[in-house]
Amino acid sequence: MYTSGLDVEDRPAAGTSRRRALCVAMAALAGAALLSACGKANEEAPAPGTTPAAPASDSASIKVGVLHSLSGTMSISEVAVKDATLLAIEEINKAGGVLGKQLVPVVEDGASDWPTFNEKARKLVQQDAVAVVFGGWTSASRKAMLPSFEELNGLLFYPVQYEGLEQSPNIFYTGAEPSQQIVPAVDYLLEKGKKRIYLLGSDYVFPRTANKIIKAQLASKGGELAGEEYLPLGGTEVSTIISKISAAKPDAIFNTLNGDSNVAFFKQFKDAGYTADKLPVLSVSVAEEEVRGIGADNIAGHLVSWNYYQTTDTPENKKFVDAYKAKYGATRVTDDPIEAGYFGVYLWKMAVEKAKSTEVAKVKEAVKAGGIEYNAPEGLVRLDGKNQHTWKTVRIGAVRKDGLIDEVWSSGKPVQPDPYLSAYPWAKELAAK
Repeated sequence: MYTSGLDVEDRPAAGTSRRRALCVAMAALAGAALLSACGKANEEAPAPGTTPAAPASDSASIKVGVLHSLSGTMSISEVAVKDATLLAIEEINKAGGVLGKQLVPVVEDGASDWPTFNEKARKLVQQDAVAVVFGGWTSASRKAMLPSFEELNGLLFYPVQYEGLEQSPNIFYTGAEPSQQIVPAVDYLLEKGKKRIYLLGSDYVFPRTANKIIKAQLASKGGELAGEEYLPLGGTEVSTIISKISAAKPDAIFNTLNGDSNVAFFKQFKDAGYTADKLPVLSVSVAEEEVRGIGADNIAGHLVSWNYYQTTDTPENKKFVDAYKAKYGATRVTDDPIEAGYFGVYLWKMAVEKAKSTEVAKVKEAVKAGGIEYNAPEGLVRLDGKNQHTWKTVRIGAVRKDGLIDEVWSSGKPVQPDPYLSAYPWAKELAAK
């Protein structure tokens, strides 16, 4: 294993305009013939001025990138996802590898810093010539890396739920988009009679976009916004916010805090006398791994929304949990992003083997043709050939006193990904922005 540091089709993509601009500039210098050639290069070649990548594989191995925060505020969540990705790589290598070649992981630390994520992503694609990168957690990190993956024609498998309203041709999304997590979670609260919702989040793109979606949903379905507050990512001064929540008297809190802020919030929330019975908090970035850091006593009874829990009852999950604990210790837990980081490697393997190549264009064509599905620990998951997101089962859960999570509601089957919420009339204006 190499280490460094601590250890689509219908909607224009974010990088499209940049590439088109480069083509136009080249054409002005070299004429119409060169413009024609550039148009073809848009699909596969590195952008002008970049260093052509060396081959991603040799006769015996394929290099793959693993890029997560191994330091900083997001390391509380991302180290475990990195571990799960390495577990999948190890299992695949023991079973013979991919196309008969061993996978060689190149691990980088994004350090909870978005420019660093972009810097490391460019290094992995340009210098290390990896065939794919598995990584990222926050939407800020993904947004920072996205232009580089599109410019360099790299491939990112992104394992975490996010705010949707995005569809990059160079990213496969194995976490939930809003129709597979946030929207059903709000519906669940409303159906339980929790009409006045207080929105609490970290101050970056995911919480702010998620809350725009929630406010539109509440307005459409008779809910009411009780308040809205943001903390700087990693911020721990929550006493003022808890006072504001007390004054607003909401029925429930919808929590999109990330990182160490959740530890401070839930501890002080409990100290202020709040329990899940008095004022439930539904979180979408707190899973079993984060509960370990928060302390189960501080969050027991509160709600979460994901697609997988360690307690999910499938034969594949029992095998996964046993393997994860055997490798990393009996006290370790699995959770949704950990599981998505794990099965994403298997989905990529299936696409590569169908394509008989690690070339990005051929891998995407293999997915587009359909049939890339896998019996993951959460159940059947499938890569959608049109939007490169994943069909996933939605699950609402309640945190137990031992820190694990019990499912209290499920969609019962995988939900088709709808990243632009096209099936929801109340979201029409959001998707248009």
